[in-house]
Amino acid sequence: MLGCKTRTTYTVGKSASEILGNPDYLAVSYGGYRSISRDIQPTQEEIKEDLRILDAMGVHMIRTYNVHLPQSTNILKAIRSLKAENPDFEMYVMLGAWIKCKNANTSEPDHNTGDEAENAMEINRAAALAAAYPDIVKIIAVGNEAMVKWAASYYVQPDEILKWVNFLQNLKDDGKLASNLWITSSDNFASWGGGGDEYHVPALTQLINAVDYISMHTYPMHDTHYNPEEFWILSEAEASKPDSVQIKLLMQKSVAFAKQQYESVVTYMKSLGVNKPVHIGETGWASESNGFFGPDGTRAVDEYKQGLYYKGLREWTNKNGISCFYFEAFDEIWKDSQNPGGSENHFGLFTIEGKVKYALWHLVDEGVFDGLSRNGNPVTKTWNGDKKALMKTVLAPDFSEKETHK
Repeated sequence: MLGCKTRTTYTVGKSASEILGNPDYLAVSYGGYRSISRDIQPTQEEIKEDLRILDAMGVHMIRTYNVHLPQSTNILKAIRSLKAENPDFEMYVMLGAWIKCKNANTSEPDHNTGDEAENAMEINRAAALAAAYPDIVKIIAVGNEAMVKWAASYYVQPDEILKWVNFLQNLKDDGKLASNLWITSSDNFASWGGGGDEYHVPALTQLINAVDYISMHTYPMHDTHYNPEEFWILSEAEASKPDSVQIKLLMQKSVAFAKQQYESVVTYMKSLGVNKPVHIGETGWASESNGFFGPDGTRAVDEYKQGLYYKGLREWTNKNGISCFYFEAFDEIWKDSQNPGGSENHFGLFTIEGKVKYALWHLVDEGVFDGLSRNGNPVTKTWNGDKKALMKTVLAPDFSEKETHK
């Protein structure tokens, strides 16, 4: 099915096994879209502008989500151009291939059957790009949250993901893809066996054996609404403490909850007699919400809490040799274009304009972004670096009516 030529040699570069888990190669999810629609694709120059910013902060691995739009190709071209300008420039890619079921995004999705034509084209595009850019593409992820059952409009069964993972592994065996290219699927922790028994099916066991590593997602921020009793409700003694202490306690609990979900996947994998790397393909914390997570909801989001979560996740994962593709690099407003205050638009560590959110203010102080810009704007702090002004927007959750958090 793949139209790429057989290759016998590849450009020398670090392999996924050398990059993943290496704290000198921080990872993030990257889209780069700056408009309210993905119909307006980021240009190569805009991408290069972003990549220089990410490189300055120590990010050398980025994750994309699909290849049917020009964005992924343009990212690879931009990286190659930056490497030509500076041979020491390092940026690697986890290339995402979007997988969906038959009749996805309709009133009658068939979750037991994959969209054969679209999925095949997506996988073949990903394979062709990996073959053309072996010095850059180090991982292919077959699907993004494609198995988790709450993705009700498009999810597939594990055997659909397994089919395409095996297809790519066979291309490696045939010499059509680099032998050190790692193949995975990036999915919710429950989809990897860390949740309910409904996911513990034979095809998942086969998939866990087939991938080169497990890429799992964890989102405590969302669980402040959907699963608050696990970590987002303080004891009576804790709730009597000052708001500042309550907030720090809750964010510590949030990081611990992410660790718990990570360990649930590791435990299930090992229960099958498998022992391979497990890394975090996605986790993040929004800085704004006018919905479930904002002032009228769980009060989970603001720049300060986002910063505490980012710091906690990086410290834990860097210390323990876990790669964390933090979601995400820059805000992207197309995701909830009809609702500017929606949380999905505000997961970035940088604003659309290129301002650095609280999580990375210290890097501005260190001069890391000196001389860099986005959209013609120098990279500066949000809130003009005024922490007191920021903290006036930070709310401690209100537990007086717990039903509002269910």
